[in-house]
Amino acid sequence: MSLVAIVGRPNVGKSTLFNRLVGMRKAIVDDTAGVTRDRHYGRCEWCGREFSVVDTGGYTSNSDDVFETAIRRQVEIAIEESDAVLFMVEAATGITDYDAEIADVLRRSRKPVVVCVNKVDTGEKMFDAYQFYGLGLGEIWSISAANGSGTGDLLDEVLRVLPPDDAPDDRDRTDLPHIAIVGKPNVGKSSLTNALLGEERNIVTPVAGTTRDSISTYYNKFGHEFMLVDTAGMRRKAKVHEDLEFYSVMRSIRVIEHADVCVLMIDATSGMEAQDMSIFNLIQKNRKACVLVVNKWDLFQKESNTLRDYERALRQKLAPFDDLPIIFTSVTAKQRILDVLNAVATVYENYSRKIPTARLNDVLLPIIEETPPPAWKGKYVKIKYVTQLPTKFPAFAFFCNLPQYVKDPYKRFLENKLRENFPFSGCPVQIYIRQK
Repeated sequence: MSLVAIVGRPNVGKSTLFNRLVGMRKAIVDDTAGVTRDRHYGRCEWCGREFSVVDTGGYTSNSDDVFETAIRRQVEIAIEESDAVLFMVEAATGITDYDAEIADVLRRSRKPVVVCVNKVDTGEKMFDAYQFYGLGLGEIWSISAANGSGTGDLLDEVLRVLPPDDAPDDRDRTDLPHIAIVGKPNVGKSSLTNALLGEERNIVTPVAGTTRDSISTYYNKFGHEFMLVDTAGMRRKAKVHEDLEFYSVMRSIRVIEHADVCVLMIDATSGMEAQDMSIFNLIQKNRKACVLVVNKWDLFQKESNTLRDYERALRQKLAPFDDLPIIFTSVTAKQRILDVLNAVATVYENYSRKIPTARLNDVLLPIIEETPPPAWKGKYVKIKYVTQLPTKFPAFAFFCNLPQYVKDPYKRFLENKLRENFPFSGCPVQIYIRQK
């Protein structure tokens, strides 16, 4: 599938156009310059043809932005891998030094370029657009990304310059498992994504809150195939003061809701703090499979049995849902990165496991008969039948004569017996007691 890169200086409306082309609010949009930092992919359909679109950060030079070099590198990567480039400029400001510099970069790339003049909301502003012929990049197309005017003619031109498609793209396949990397700011989520992909997919700096959008990437290496989603760090509500960070946290929560497996990363030096537990509880609440990754293990002071004691303390904090893989890593040193992949694959297999009803009854009914639910006011509960429900997460229905008398302790007993006899490590197991 062909790829179109949207490039330009900061705050010309690249993310607004990207959201319009993909038909949803995938990229965060704000009046503040420099909101977008990482490459953000989506899919656009026009006149029966689909192509991929990549949103990039604003291209600058000699600015005060600490992310300037990293953003420029992301833009250059997007131009290199694209089949055509949508160069966005702004009608009101005219040709700036940044516009001229980007035009030079695009001329050297020898990629087909479509010059798109944004914020042409009225007929009067149309006259401001003609000056961009001075860039020497051919025909210009006047649009308003905010209200959509002119985007049809622009897309017609994009289709004209794109090469024919050779093979289908896997970037947005819906049948693949979605793996979300979540956690507090600055625990190494983007570093883990880059280490797994083997490329500079996301910007990494020591500054907390570097990642803003939730960045989805197709992963197909070492026999594993899934969609890998890097998210913005989630801080406590009381610590979130900016609108941008609020949007970032909301996107991260939405990613958890739509993921299959969540990789929760914590900092080994600070341990499992209250905010880490809040994120873990959010994963549990949404019934998602989980792998816990303890990063920066190389910075932790170690003695005899340190790892064993650390893991035991973690599982005590996570109880009762403590049956999940815990991987100790150092992403910068590439330690045990593949263990994370293998644990994710195993947990996803457990998450999607379906157990035949006959096998469930053969295993669990003798256990229930030997240890039945406690009698309640002289009334005995008899569980006669067990079946797995057709839900996305593991859920089981136990049919009995008096479901109202089966209390939570016995439900936990049933869950423990399920985990002992069937591999559900890393997955939440839901027990329902129903009237037979």
